[in-house]
This record gives sequence, structure tokens and C-alpha cells, in this order.
Amino acid sequence: MPDSPAPATNCEQALVQLKNFGYAFDGAGVLRKIDPATGEPGKEPFSYNVSDDAAENEKHYQNLANQIPEIVYALLEKNGLSRTYIPFDTAPDRSSFVFSQPAKLSQSKKLLVLIHGSGYVKAGQWARSLIINNSLDHGSQLPYVRKAQKLGYDVLITNANDCRRFYNGRDNPIKGVESSVEHMKYVWKNIVLPSNPESVAIVAHSYGGCLTLDLVERFTDFFKEFVFAIAFTDAAMGSPKAKTRDYLSEVTCDWVASDTPLDTPVSQSKNSIRKVSAGHTKHEWTSYSAIDSVFKFIEEKYEQRANRK
Repeated sequence: MPDSPAPATNCEQALVQLKNFGYAFDGAGVLRKIDPATGEPGKEPFSYNVSDDAAENEKHYQNLANQIPEIVYALLEKNGLSRTYIPFDTAPDRSSFVFSQPAKLSQSKKLLVLIHGSGYVKAGQWARSLIINNSLDHGSQLPYVRKAQKLGYDVLITNANDCRRFYNGRDNPIKGVESSVEHMKYVWKNIVLPSNPESVAIVAHSYGGCLTLDLVERFTDFFKEFVFAIAFTDAAMGSPKAKTRDYLSEVTCDWVASDTPLDTPVSQSKNSIRKVSAGHTKHEWTSYSAIDSVFKFIEEKYEQRANRK
């Protein structure tokens, strides 16, 4: 008997769905309309307007966008990262997950943690709209992963918006990681701390800034000893509390949306987080636009840490 075909992966199903919508990613990671003559990505980019009905256009966009997470997950795995399901000892279909390289973090010499913002984005994404309208590199965290790997960092990618699963006929919160705050707290307590990293850097976009400050307040001693650099990209956050203000002003920089050139100081007051231009006026572009400056900052902070030892 011939072998049964292997079941399609979630990524393969997502790619098929994209093709059903008339789209595919080309070799450069740009979403293109499929050329009917060849069945391959053509030259036409994604178009939001598929009809004269605004509701239909939005439905089409959301259905297409729902395929993006699985495609990004597969690309993370292709780049050497592995899934860890959380909370531990929970069935995968009722769990969330994070990605890391190596699969089990242990005593990382340098660990980079990536934290996305709120909304629809999941692990490996900064801005879903940029993935769809520009390219995978523009909107995903893949350029950060590749750059970190070249610089010798272990990598941990969080997934703070992945908090619910559908089963038993209804949508259920994932117990233990039922909110973005709980997700981050669980990851830090159960993955980062037990791995005993030598040094940690964080890049956080938008609401990821608020999640990071929450971690700083909860794990202050660990941050002051091991987290040597925090890079925000147009962070949404409140004012740091008194006990962490000096620490944060020393290790943190926020690249904000601005019409001034990249790295132009935007504001700086005593004991506050430094803000510089991300080199772009739009919030969702800041992570992509500032990447070289972000890594320059992180590496400089790492050198400063090494020189103090």
C-alpha cells in the first residue's frame, strides 16, 4: 500500500489560504498577487480594496491577515528557533508558546528578549500591516533574530497576545497566561530566571514598553544585576517608579516616531528614559527603521558592562 500523505502543517494550510485569496509571498518576502498565467507571485502588491463594500474589504483583509502568524512561526523555526509550550505540563492545544534559540535556554552569555506590542500581533511580529503591505522583513522580528544570531546572542521571543484557545464550544483564557502581563510574568519567572543568564538585553515595541516596566518592578534585583540594555521602539508606558528610575535612565533608550533624522535627541530630562528619533514618522515603522541604532546601543551597553567587571 502506498504511504498516506503527511497531514498539512498549519503553515502549509496558511499558505494555501493565502493562495485561495489570490496572494503569495515572493522570494523577497513581499506579498504579491498571484499571476494567473503562472500560478506564481506576480508584480502586483497587496490591494486592500477588493470590492465597493467597505465591510467586505475589511473582512477580506482580516481573513488574509489571520494566516500571517503561522507563516512567521515557520520562518522562526527555519531560522533555528524552537517552540516551548507554556504553561508547562499543559496540553499543546490548550497552551500558548514562546520561541527560543537554543530550545532550552541555559546560562546564556548574552540573551536577547523580544517583546511585541498589543493588538493582533503574535510571536515574531512587530507590525502585521507592514508584513502585508511592505514585506516580512519590514514587519516581522526576523531581521532582529538574524542580527542577534550574528552577534552571538541567544534569543527568546515572547508571545504576549496569545492568551486564549477555543475548545468545549467556547473561547477560553489560557490559565496561567490569561493576559499579556501574566504571560510575561510566567515567561520571566519560569524560563528566564531558571536559565541563569550572564547578561540580558531587551527590545520592546509599543505596549511592550509597559510590559517591560512591569517586569522591572516585579524583578527589580534581577534587572539591576543582569539586564544591561533595554531598547524601546516608540514605547507606550507610564513613568518609571522612584526605585527603578535611576537604573532605567542608565540602561534604556526609546526610539520614537519623529520627523527628525535617526538618533536625533527628542527629549531628555534628569532621571528619565532617553528618547531619540527612530528616523520615521509612523509608529509601526520604528522597529524596522531603528534596528541598526538599536543594536549599536545594545552592543555599547554590553561593552560598558564587560569593562566594569
